[in-house]
Amino acid sequence: MARVNTLSPSPQKAQSPLAVLTNFVRKTLVIAEWEVRKIRHDATDLVMRAVQPALWILVFGEVFTRIRAIPTGSANVSYLEFMAPGILAQSVLFIAIFAGIAIIWERDLGVIHKFLASPTPRGSLVLGKALSSGIRALPQALVIYLLALILGVKMNFNPLALLGVLVFVVMGAGCFSTFSLIIACLLKTRDRVMGIGQVLTMPMFFASNAIYPISIMPSWLQAIAHINPLTYVVDGLRSLMLASTPFNIVNVSRDFGILLIVTIVLVTIGAMLYPRIVQ
Repeated sequence: MARVNTLSPSPQKAQSPLAVLTNFVRKTLVIAEWEVRKIRHDATDLVMRAVQPALWILVFGEVFTRIRAIPTGSANVSYLEFMAPGILAQSVLFIAIFAGIAIIWERDLGVIHKFLASPTPRGSLVLGKALSSGIRALPQALVIYLLALILGVKMNFNPLALLGVLVFVVMGAGCFSTFSLIIACLLKTRDRVMGIGQVLTMPMFFASNAIYPISIMPSWLQAIAHINPLTYVVDGLRSLMLASTPFNIVNVSRDFGILLIVTIVLVTIGAMLYPRIVQ
């Protein structure tokens, strides 16, 4: 009788595409949950970040509503209403654009080395961090909604519209945080990432439709606004948040599609560059 070699490695069973996808999603959620748990140890960060959008909508919004200096494109929409979704998008941008600094801290603490030594897909590591940035941005949406209601803005409380707002907030934060992660993987120092973040935030904010319509911009700035992801975050939020703005499924689908494509591209690039942070 022929002897069976028990020492020979048994071939690994190939996983089905569904099993691979399930494993990817599970590990992504684990990374996101690990990141969100950090909020419990420093909840003051959320409070401090809520100060800036509150000042924008209370001071800038109230003043320009009274002087009617900036057109909104509709007689039914006051400037305060026009501005509220833009300030929410600004908050999302400002929260997410410095997320790359945390990656550098993790590298210095040795956490990134442990992640890279694990079988966790690089895409799960990047997407999990992007998702956690989106969750961190949700309290900003609550602050903007409360302030807007106090100031008399007519908000859309349709459940589907609220769900759409959450999707745009999370996806917008994920998009910009992944962009910050890519910058961190390339530059590798906190000072450089902080400097680039400060250089990019205000141009991205002002080269969008957050505080004025694209139609009043010069032609060269309109071209920049149309390739600025923040423009599509603002446009989607404006369509979903305001009761005075007619809902257009075509425009919202376009904004969502463009933002989704940009996020997928950035997550893919981030997954490829992620190991470079330790080199």
